Amino acid sequence: MIGVGAVPPLFLAVATLLAMPETPRWLVLHGHHDEARRVLARTTGDAALADRRLKEIVSSAQESSKQAVPGGSDERTRSTSVWRDILIRPTRSVRRVLLAILGLQFFQQASGVAALVLYAPRVFHHAGVTSQSAVLGATILLGVAKIVAIVIPLFLADRLGRRPMLLTSAGGMTVSLLVLGFSLRASPTAHAGASAAWWAAATSVTAAAAFMATFSLGFGPVIWMYGSEILPLRLRAQGTGIGTAVNRVMSAVVGMTFISLYEAVGMAGSFYIFAGCAAASWVFVYALLPETKGRTLEEMEALFDDSANDAVINHVRVQAGAARPGGSL
Repeated sequence: MIGVGAVPPLFLAVATLLAMPETPRWLVLHGHHDEARRVLARTTGDAALADRRLKEIVSSAQESSKQAVPGGSDERTRSTSVWRDILIRPTRSVRRVLLAILGLQFFQQASGVAALVLYAPRVFHHAGVTSQSAVLGATILLGVAKIVAIVIPLFLADRLGRRPMLLTSAGGMTVSLLVLGFSLRASPTAHAGASAAWWAAATSVTAAAAFMATFSLGFGPVIWMYGSEILPLRLRAQGTGIGTAVNRVMSAVVGMTFISLYEAVGMAGSFYIFAGCAAASWVFVYALLPETKGRTLEEMEALFDDSANDAVINHVRVQAGAARPGGSL
């Protein structure tokens, strides 16, 4: 069983990574401008657009180098400067970017996905699914729902945008967790009598599968896409590492405390708490995360800088006022 697990990474290493080019930004940072232009031309299909993107990347890389290494090019100095720019003296845009990344990673796991993945048989047994084959089938259904739904963002994320996908995902997660909690409270193991056994079990399995599907629509894959898009080039490696660390720590916390949690507040109460976290994630996305669809990586820092956004808005208003008769706003 463990040996079979070595097949997918072997396939990725041989069939994918060896044929995958370096990113244009990495190539520019290491002085390979011609190769970066070839990669951009291949991915954009437009030589003029590739040249324009290359100029933006070169300009961004030069600015990043100036900010990251104010007193030289020593690698240790660069690393120290990056951590200082992230944790000690971040700019307004970097603070917002870091808040967005940490918030998304926190809420992804705080919604309880690890609890449902790790303890699905126990949850279904509590809901009244007592047959071992039925529990196995319900657990497999969760995996199938997750795999099928995770394909959808591949086709819709660039068409609909990141925010709609995340908001839809958070809303669906909230509703499905509430339904799951309600069905668990109505299960025969929670109350005497078995008249609601079939209804509670079927509803619990359906709600759990719906949670997995809606999770995979946005908060599963899209937060990784969003986080990689918004980090400034000079901070990308460290920022991604911090976000991933928060994600893994929260996953471990949820996984290790779930049994104690449901013993303290009940199985239904646990999923009501997860539903509250999912609802909070909807508010977080709606209030704090801008749409990044169609924006280049070089535009993200200005997008997360309130003062820069205000300047753009004021400029647009002035231009609009000048275009009107009399120049009034």
